[in-house]
Amino acid sequence: MNFALLVDFGSTWTKVRAVDLDEARVVASAQGPSTVASDVTVGLEQALARLHATLGHTPRYRLRLGSSSAAGGLKMVTMGLVRELTAEAARQAALGAGARLVASFAYRLTRADLRQIERLQPDIVLLCGGTDGGNREIIVHNARALAASGLACPVVVAGNRDAGDEIAELLPDARLCANVMPEFNVLAIEPARAAIRDVFMSRIVHAKGIDRARGLLDDVVLPTPAAVLEGAELLAGGPNGNDGLGPLVVVDPGGATTDVHSVGEGEPAAGVVRLGLPEPHAKRTVEGDLGMRHNAASIVESCGAEAIAAGAGIATTRLHELLAAIAADVERLPANAEEHALDRSLARTAIRLAMRRHAGTIETVHTAHGPVQVQRGKDLARVATLIGTGGVIVHAAQPGGLLDAALADRGDPHSLGPVAAQLYVDRDYALFASGLLARADRRVAFELARNGLVLTENAHHVHHASI
Repeated sequence: MNFALLVDFGSTWTKVRAVDLDEARVVASAQGPSTVASDVTVGLEQALARLHATLGHTPRYRLRLGSSSAAGGLKMVTMGLVRELTAEAARQAALGAGARLVASFAYRLTRADLRQIERLQPDIVLLCGGTDGGNREIIVHNARALAASGLACPVVVAGNRDAGDEIAELLPDARLCANVMPEFNVLAIEPARAAIRDVFMSRIVHAKGIDRARGLLDDVVLPTPAAVLEGAELLAGGPNGNDGLGPLVVVDPGGATTDVHSVGEGEPAAGVVRLGLPEPHAKRTVEGDLGMRHNAASIVESCGAEAIAAGAGIATTRLHELLAAIAADVERLPANAEEHALDRSLARTAIRLAMRRHAGTIETVHTAHGPVQVQRGKDLARVATLIGTGGVIVHAAQPGGLLDAALADRGDPHSLGPVAAQLYVDRDYALFASGLLARADRRVAFELARNGLVLTENAHHVHHASI
């Protein structure tokens, strides 16, 4: 048979998928603990042993590709000129590349800023600022400050091209690429995204020890969040760019963060004025305070213990007991009906809040010429496909009852979240695998992602999708 092996080195689990390339489907799945702290190949070999036991044999794989978010992913700091412009463009580039953004700065870096950056110990810095031919003073000042600091991490520069030569002298090891905002209000983040991914795979994968697995794989080619985003882009656009499912949203509640990916233009409706930067066609946001395990307490704080307890059908005193147990063991899985109910309540809240932050908003502003409707962010109201991925959704008895938390709140007239999308589950956790496989065969990768979707009509009925 014509097989591919796709591997995701996650922060907690190393997940492996055997894919039949002729049928474009996952034929076996397994996982093992992510043993990044010792030797990453130990957990991989455990997962492979389980995979091959399921298959009943060890195939000769035509492709063996991996992605990695192990050891918490790529910690990144961005800096730009104006917070609403080049600093925001830098943030979008960082998140789209699969980074975990730990801080963002605008204007001149101060000594206090540098001390904060040094304390954060980022894996990579993205330095932006100024349109091409515009302000060059700030980005040069910040490059000089970085050069004089104690930071030893890679720097990607994606700012005013007129400052490139001077910055190259100040930071000779920096990776220079095209400006994230070459003209005012024009976003061009793909070159920076590609540079960040390249630095991740060449430098950070080695630092995290993932390159030890290259004897068992052909290559480790992408950060896992970037692989999921590429899988989502392929699913939306199709192998030829115009034969996919159309605009879509993917929600992924995880142990440490809740990620949301949206693919589509999200432009304002007729008569609505957009404020701020244009939104990227493929957008990813990461909510670091909405993790199902590492940040369960902050999910509760976001809407109140009473609401979470009521959603789980438990007393608030019992809620706090369970939160303490989760804090003591973040790898803890629900062991009974009560704990499953709490996970559902946490997941619904995380999904609802993450979607609210990701989607744009609309409001009426009164001007001298009369009322005007203005849009901030991306309009996802007309998106017809909403996909849930990640363990808490995939293993839920009623995944629709979780996913519908991502739909627009009818009581919030300002929300531009999906209004009436069909709800799907990424049953095989195949989006990351599709993103990896797209490098080799876009048609098979698209079919793999599509074949893995299950349509959830409502919270009580799930059946296979007919797409």
